[in-house]
Amino acid sequence: MSHWGLFGAAGLLLVRRDDDGRAVAVVLQHRVEWSHHGGTWGIPGGARMPSETAVDAALREAAEEAGIDPVSVRVRGQHVLAHPDWSYTTVLADEISPVHPTVTDAESLELRWVPVDDVATLPLLPAFADAWPTLLARLRDSLDR
Repeated sequence: MSHWGLFGAAGLLLVRRDDDGRAVAVVLQHRVEWSHHGGTWGIPGGARMPSETAVDAALREAAEEAGIDPVSVRVRGQHVLAHPDWSYTTVLADEISPVHPTVTDAESLELRWVPVDDVATLPLLPAFADAWPTLLARLRDSLDR
């Protein structure tokens, strides 16, 4: 199996919470048809640069692909999918000031806030679909608040 990114890859799962701290929505990216698993929904992300941390890579990619300003988010945790020679890190973060995701490059058809309860109804990127139940549990876990 081949993977994108010699040094691994990372993406940002940005969460909007209500006044009680419950996760109510996440930012998702509708991937362009020509991309790997095109037409599916996932999180903004991509390859890590040499010596770049997963958090730095996720924030950089989210800024490049979705116009998300890193000062508008608070990192809360990480979820790592590890293979022997490669890893993908989902960086979990909360919106701390208003974020309006915007298509800023050719890799996205659309970016938007998706209600947490609606995520599984979308055609998801297969790896994201596999990880979603675990990620959702992390978002709902009081330890991540």
